Amino acid sequence: MKPLQSVAMGLLIILLVAPVRGHDLLADPVGWVLVLLGVRDLPVARRRPLLALGAVAGAVSVAVWFPEVATRLAEGDPALLWSANLPQLALVPLLCHELAERARAAGDTRASAWLRTLRLLAVVVAVLPPLVFGAGVAALEVPAYVAAQLLLLVLVWLGFRYAARPWATRGQLSGAAGIPGAAS
Repeated sequence: MKPLQSVAMGLLIILLVAPVRGHDLLADPVGWVLVLLGVRDLPVARRRPLLALGAVAGAVSVAVWFPEVATRLAEGDPALLWSANLPQLALVPLLCHELAERARAAGDTRASAWLRTLRLLAVVVAVLPPLVFGAGVAALEVPAYVAAQLLLLVLVWLGFRYAARPWATRGQLSGAAGIPGAAS
């Protein structure tokens, strides 16, 4: 499996929900394992921060996979559930940024533009919950959830679409790639 395919498949598992007796059969921790496996092999400069964020997001997803934990977080204060998703909310724009830079360096301007747009949307999605919960702008709650789901869905689609591009494969890790530390 190509690195970006693994990331996309992992994000798809995280995005989809198959509830049975309160448990999600498409457990997010499995998705995070796939994301980590893919990021490990992506030719990006900031692999270590991406791996660290993915590992923290995966660890958090293990805890909130249990329905009691997620329910307590949501019932206690909705901002707690948002804060539990902070590692994911940080990983997505960083991943989009790294991929956009790789695409741009390879001359794939269309892919770079799509990924830069997703990066911007990811930042907007990350700051909407403080507005909804902190500032009490309840009218933004549903749009925030919809935007977050659409963001992941488009990122999954682009991940599968761009997986075979030369800039997204491990074989592009030479010094000529122009990204210092990409092999780390």
